[in-house]
Amino acid sequence: MGSGRGSARKSRNAGGAPEWAEVPQEAPRAGPGRAGRARGAVEGRDGAAPGWAAGPGPLALEAQGAGSCEEATGTHRPSDPGTALSRSRAGGGGWQRRLEPQRQHESRRRGSTAADARRTSAALPALAMGALWGRRRRQRGGQGQPAAVLASVAAGLVCTALAAYACWNQLPPLTPAASAPRRPVRPVSVLLWWEPFGGGRSATRRPPDCRLRFNISGCRLLTDRAAYGEAQAVLFHHRDLVRGPPDWPPPWGVHVRLTENQQLLTLDDEEEAAEAAVALAASGPRPPGQRWVWMNFESPSHSPGLRSLAGNLFNWTLSYRVDSDIFVPYGYLYPRTHPSDQPPGLVPPLAQKQGLVAWVVSNWDERQARVRYYRQLSQHVAVDVFGKDGPGQPVPEIGLLQTVARYKFYLAFENSQHLDYITEKLWRNAFLAGAVPVVLGPDRANYERFVPRGAFIHVDDFPSASSLAAYLQFLDRNPSAYRRYFSWRRSHAVHITSFWDEPWCRACQAVQTAGDQPKSIRNLAGWFER
Repeated sequence: MGSGRGSARKSRNAGGAPEWAEVPQEAPRAGPGRAGRARGAVEGRDGAAPGWAAGPGPLALEAQGAGSCEEATGTHRPSDPGTALSRSRAGGGGWQRRLEPQRQHESRRRGSTAADARRTSAALPALAMGALWGRRRRQRGGQGQPAAVLASVAAGLVCTALAAYACWNQLPPLTPAASAPRRPVRPVSVLLWWEPFGGGRSATRRPPDCRLRFNISGCRLLTDRAAYGEAQAVLFHHRDLVRGPPDWPPPWGVHVRLTENQQLLTLDDEEEAAEAAVALAASGPRPPGQRWVWMNFESPSHSPGLRSLAGNLFNWTLSYRVDSDIFVPYGYLYPRTHPSDQPPGLVPPLAQKQGLVAWVVSNWDERQARVRYYRQLSQHVAVDVFGKDGPGQPVPEIGLLQTVARYKFYLAFENSQHLDYITEKLWRNAFLAGAVPVVLGPDRANYERFVPRGAFIHVDDFPSASSLAAYLQFLDRNPSAYRRYFSWRRSHAVHITSFWDEPWCRACQAVQTAGDQPKSIRNLAGWFER
């Protein structure tokens, strides 16, 4: 058995039957950092990565920083809203939600406190010494001087003050010290070039209010391509970038005839057309200071066309990867600050949990590791599958979250295993629904950068699917051991990233806080596929 479970260990009784003995779990680690901004330099880039202001993180929960989530800040974040997420780079990054500090105003007439009394008593020796020193000086310097001289000097000062008051009929008022003006937020325009998963068409969605939703001011979000020259950053969604006819901004300041552009977009060889479009876009100048941002939330296994992109085409990356220039995770944990933070309650009601294991899957592929593991696990424990493909049944009308809430465990199995690729299957389908996630994705250490080790079960903790099934059945019979997997809910809540509004606003936030030093990505595929 792997050592990561922390909640039980396997032993054998006199009869040789396996039993599970409870042992204390480790306490959840400190909360994230939506936070967040870009962490770490991306390999093969020149120039420093911009900071992710106020900022995913967020987002991660390990001692690295979850704030973020953070988030954390995130922001994230993300997330998210109403507070900024912050994230840190050290150790891999996480998100944390950072609250704006409130000024504490004191009354001019403050009552005496015990602390005041201690400070006063500590100052008494110094005050006494000062008084004694003053008396000695007066004794030395005042010898031989008549008291009449001192009285006349004092009378002269009083007369001068009265004369000034009579002449001006008022004493000059004290001018309060001018407070330093707040530095205004630099307004930033960000253009979304394509509607994500929109088949290559121009963005038509209504831009979000970044200040209202994510506490990010000074953002002007654009969808009209006629405003291309006004944008400080342009977002390109990878899936739409490589599918469909190429559609790039023309070189800045160069007029391309419509007929030539149409010929380019209707070349018979789609790959040649894409290469020609990239060459056209990369070779020409851009508006001064404009940054092109590559945005992708799919894993490398499901990101075709990476190696066909020209080097130095993009300036920044925006993805779930912690080492992106703009880090926006699928979700993160952040410290609870309000009773309405989700999910509600310390432990979900066990009475409503009628099933043991649930799995919702949309793309069924027998070649995937998650399907192969399901085949093994389902031989030892019942797994209810929902989804359009494979053996799944349709999700009931009550919705996905309400359906999963009826089960004790949820299979948060990713479609591929890559660094930091932890999707809504963990954050939304399991954590928010109130089921203990059984994860298959990156290794346990990668998950623990974002969530406490006692908040999930990793398939790598068990030598086989049958031993995992035995452990799930043990937790089903021991409510106290099962409840410990929800200890994180006492102090943290879940933030779910809002696609595509939040990445859009986070890109604006990154531009606001970045310097003017130019940078570009020489080898995008080499960084993302490693």
